[in-house]
Amino acid sequence: MERLKRTIEAVMRGEAKTASPALYHALSAASVLYGSGVALRNAFYDTGVLGSVKLECRVVSVGNLTAGGTGKTPMTIHLAVLLRRMGYRPVVISRGYGGDAEKEGAVVSDGYELLCGSGVSGDEPFMMASGMRGVPVLVGGDRYKSGLRAVSEFDPDIILMDDGFQHRRLHRDLDIMLVDAATMFGNGWLLPRGVLREPLRSIGRADAVVLTRCAGDCNTSRAELQKMLSRPAITRREKRFSGGIPIFRARHEAYLSFTQDGRSPIADSIPEKTPEIGFSAISKARVFVFSGIAGNRSFKETVEEHAGIVTGSMFFPDHHRYSDEDLRRIAAAAASGKADFLATTEKDYVRVAGRMPADIPVCVIGVRIVFVGEDGQEFLRFLRHKLQSN
Repeated sequence: MERLKRTIEAVMRGEAKTASPALYHALSAASVLYGSGVALRNAFYDTGVLGSVKLECRVVSVGNLTAGGTGKTPMTIHLAVLLRRMGYRPVVISRGYGGDAEKEGAVVSDGYELLCGSGVSGDEPFMMASGMRGVPVLVGGDRYKSGLRAVSEFDPDIILMDDGFQHRRLHRDLDIMLVDAATMFGNGWLLPRGVLREPLRSIGRADAVVLTRCAGDCNTSRAELQKMLSRPAITRREKRFSGGIPIFRARHEAYLSFTQDGRSPIADSIPEKTPEIGFSAISKARVFVFSGIAGNRSFKETVEEHAGIVTGSMFFPDHHRYSDEDLRRIAAAAASGKADFLATTEKDYVRVAGRMPADIPVCVIGVRIVFVGEDGQEFLRFLRHKLQSN
């Protein structure tokens, strides 16, 4: 079963070389069926058969067209901090995927104290809440219900909806779509044959596109996207701003913060600033990598770039809930390779904090969004214009 799962994931990424024709046909048929459902739902919203509901404040959505990580969480954090600097009172609402509160909803933080753990909130909301002082975070599958609660309890003037592009029931004033510059839209197929959640023409609903994980100037990916946005099927749908949908470039910048003993629980209070230390702390160290995210391989490459030696790695599926046996295996493998540190992501750390059985220090590596060149100022001007005009 695990081998089949890996093969399907390789097919979705366009990397499979040994998949059987039968598997391709089955995935293609499922993709067509899935696409029919998506098209029907979108048609209902586009024609007004299904309507959106509005909150008493503005809503900004951060989302994407693909399954997997494009940087929605660091972008949401970036926007929340940016909006506070602009004088707004933002609140973040998220689905809380995988958390116990996904169905009923919960307040993860009031902006100053963490009010529930990652098992209740889900990984990404807890991570956002831990790193954003002054910005409340709420979770719940019903975003409108979460939004009403946010308005009632925190009186925001802007709600940031994390991973909200497909959640069309809640009206939004601004839709920001993220596209991974390295992988773009995969093989062009919808799930489960490819990585697309919706057909490419849906990009026309976006008010802006941010190319993430840009290497260098990212001009090739930008030109490819600009060509795509000029297609009639998309231009007929787009919300025009200065003649079209603007494209901004950003990269993911890794930073290192770590606990000394691997058993330290995450504090209940939210710090003024996330502790950071330069990568020089592990530049000559032996490091064992483990993670359970969409981009495991990319994370390992980040560690390899900054660590002295990567002695080994252990990867798990996205949103994996680590058992005690998993942690024992990780600790044993790290000890066997005489690792000086364990390295994991912020998202993984919220699932293992206080539970590591080894005395090996844990390096926690986070990611922040940094815009490329003048795009940061251009994005700020765009954001100000859109918020002032709504």
